Amino acid sequence: MSENMISFQGLTYKYTSIEDEKEVEIYAVKGLDLNVRRGEFIVLLGHNGSGKSTIAKHINALLIPTEGTVIVDGLNTSDPNNLWEIRSKAGMVFQNPENQLVATIVEEDVAFGPENLGVKPKEIRKRVNESLDTVGMLEYRRHAPHLLSGGQKQRVAIAGVLAMKPDCIVFDEPTAMLDPSGRKEVMNNIKQLNKEYGITIILITHFMDEAAEGDRVVVIDDGKIIMDGTPRNVFSQVETMKNIGLDVPQVTELAYELKNAGINISTEILNVDEMVNALCQLR
Repeated sequence: MSENMISFQGLTYKYTSIEDEKEVEIYAVKGLDLNVRRGEFIVLLGHNGSGKSTIAKHINALLIPTEGTVIVDGLNTSDPNNLWEIRSKAGMVFQNPENQLVATIVEEDVAFGPENLGVKPKEIRKRVNESLDTVGMLEYRRHAPHLLSGGQKQRVAIAGVLAMKPDCIVFDEPTAMLDPSGRKEVMNNIKQLNKEYGITIILITHFMDEAAEGDRVVVIDDGKIIMDGTPRNVFSQVETMKNIGLDVPQVTELAYELKNAGINISTEILNVDEMVNALCQLR
């Protein structure tokens, strides 16, 4: 078994667009190489149009490479015979939970995926209960999804993916439409799935405090990787991030400004506790 859950080898994806009544080829991703190890929590960052969602959609074969290969747990996504196996290994949670909820009762919604995989009814019941329990929504199993809060709906959507027993889950801006408490609920679930259940996580987000929770941050610009490292390593490069139109966590930016003002403080600060600690040590 390879230590890589996902391997992008020379991934290129282009599409045609009509400009001035002419067909123009546009490259969304260009010659990208990236390996994601099993059990890793990786965050993809980039401004709108950078190619990060295009990369994510290749993981469960929603898109097929124009050139290069994408291998998911040893399976080539370009081979149509691998499609269902790839989609049972790599689940996807999107920005709007409304678009992923298909049934009128929570437990029926969570059962939808395993039913389509042909899982036996007894096993489906077990998976539904386990998945809802994992995301803290078991007591809502007989509720109507449309009556839930945004954060609860997204947790039900995550349970629906979990019930398919994936090895990897791609989250494409899962908290973009949620309030702060909903965001926190969903992020806690994502971290739990990674740490307690060993599920490989690929998270796309615009929130830098969420990105700081990952093991590794990969910054995409114009379809190419321009930075790849730990959150501490990537976010301490404040000027590079700002040059491509991205933010860093607020406390990291504060540390950067303090350093520029002549205060001897580390610029590798990611959260409030670290900032308090660093300030207390100043003399």
